[in-house]
Amino acid sequence: MELHHVPKTDPSPFARLRTMTVVGGFHDGQGFDFANGLNCVIGARGTGKTSLLEFVRYALDAMPADPVARRRVEDLVAANLNGGRIELSFATKDGLAYTISRSAGENPIVLDESGKPTEISLASGGLFSADIYSQNSIERIAQDATSQLALIDTFESDRITDLAQRMRTIKADLDASASSIAPLQKKIAVLEDEIASLPSVVEKLRAYGDEGGAQADAINAAHMLKSLRDREQRTVAAATKLLEDLGCGLGQAHGAILARLPSITTPDVLEGPNAHILVPLLQSLRVCGSDMDEHLRRALDRLREESDSVAARAARLASVHREQELAFRSTIERHEEARGRAAERVKLEKRRNELLAKQTERDECGTRLRALVVRRGELVDQLSDLRDERFAIRTQIVERINRGVGPAIRVSLVQYGNSEEYVRLLEMALKNGRVKRCMVAQKIAEAFDPDEIATLIEARDAQSLIDTAGLNPEQAQKAIHALADSRILFELDTVERADLPSIELNDRGTYKGTSSLSAGQRCNTILPILLLESGNPLLVDQPEDNLDNRFVSETVVESIRRVKAARQLVFVTHNANIPVLGDAEKIFVLDSDGQRSHRRSEGSVDDCRDDIVNLLEGGEEAFRERQGRYSFR
Repeated sequence: MELHHVPKTDPSPFARLRTMTVVGGFHDGQGFDFANGLNCVIGARGTGKTSLLEFVRYALDAMPADPVARRRVEDLVAANLNGGRIELSFATKDGLAYTISRSAGENPIVLDESGKPTEISLASGGLFSADIYSQNSIERIAQDATSQLALIDTFESDRITDLAQRMRTIKADLDASASSIAPLQKKIAVLEDEIASLPSVVEKLRAYGDEGGAQADAINAAHMLKSLRDREQRTVAAATKLLEDLGCGLGQAHGAILARLPSITTPDVLEGPNAHILVPLLQSLRVCGSDMDEHLRRALDRLREESDSVAARAARLASVHREQELAFRSTIERHEEARGRAAERVKLEKRRNELLAKQTERDECGTRLRALVVRRGELVDQLSDLRDERFAIRTQIVERINRGVGPAIRVSLVQYGNSEEYVRLLEMALKNGRVKRCMVAQKIAEAFDPDEIATLIEARDAQSLIDTAGLNPEQAQKAIHALADSRILFELDTVERADLPSIELNDRGTYKGTSSLSAGQRCNTILPILLLESGNPLLVDQPEDNLDNRFVSETVVESIRRVKAARQLVFVTHNANIPVLGDAEKIFVLDSDGQRSHRRSEGSVDDCRDDIVNLLEGGEEAFRERQGRYSFR
């Protein structure tokens, strides 16, 4: 079967599904040409209505975040495709046409309008978005704040997706930053502990130097030169180690490409249909390997030359040092009273040099650490700015929703109102703190923002935990100790406090949150929001679930008729009022012989009248109401 490629169309204010073709499996050979307005899929049970909606979801890689729901979709697609594939064409808001080809268990392939594969990844978002809701999803949205927030985001999916990608990039940079900062902090702490003895060593050496007289001057000068010789030896040793490390690295790289080439492919690959691409690739790698080996050989030769030079200078220095050491010993031996103290002074000089080297290393680490901390602060600020930008977009969406569904329904949004992830992080950190971690974590989260608690912990400010969070002294001290882990402090920089939506229904003059509503009321609240104008197609499996017929015929249908000129709708439904009173542009009537699904009929409401009356409850009544309400015959 030929792929269905759709040419470029004129730009539209909304994106549209164009066609879907199924090759193989239960729906083998079926093609669906979607209309721009209301599309309804009807049929008896077992005819594959739900699988068509999930095919669209799977082709677009718009899978549920919940692992259980995701697995359900994957299993359904695999069972219904049976090794076949889905070909889905769509038009973007800009009028660009693409086709997606996807088989079960494979990644989607995005084809351009000429049918050539592109490198576009659907996972990155931004190309095409559709709002897809499986059966009973509407009620689940009403019961879950995260799903409600996702619903709000669908109205500006491109902008929200872009911000999410930018935030992921910053979080990755922050993770990398933490991986660099933590080892430096530990290294500096170790070095600080060692360097702590430097003043004592210096003071002991000063006592030797304070001794007066010609004898003391000669001895002090001899010791100073001996200390300098120690530092000279360290310099030569460092140079030798540097060259050895470089030589080892270059030696490992030499011949690596040519040695590994045989293992990266198999003979059948080089004899297959794409050998004209892969054979030159391997040939190019072979040439690259040879060129690199030549450069590496020259570099190794140069390193060996330099190593020989350093070794010669080291030998020369050692010879000079031997002479100077003999002179040092002679000086010491000429002053009998100094012999007993010379060995101790030599040890002190050596120790001072070691500590001075560690002090230099500490200072270098400190410089790197300060730069990393400054950069981390910049990244944290950028993340905060993006979260503020996201909240501003969501606030605009909420205002738009309220204009569309108010005053019957009211939506509000509190920035950072959902602290579940923040509390979980605190609970995890307090796990071994021997406190009532759930209660303590909740109190801390209510009293302090993540950045505030991080500052408090670093300052070891237990009193603020007592005064502001209401902890007792024992709880405060244990919390300080448990949260002082650098890993926890880093995670506090990035922990997500999600914006918290509230969706309420005006029930006889009183606004009630969705948690206190009946199943029918919850659907009455959420569905009108779904049916607001948006740039994305809306696909819903049985939107009428838990709704009384009156609400469907009066409220839902009017929303459908209002929005369908500016938004594509695809509904799987058993309620006749939706296709009939909604005046569906396209109806697909499915049937099945138990082995394969097939098209019973297709077309407008009038084209499919008999099937609507026979298959959908209240079909005849819906047509009579349609005639009376809209003057249809």
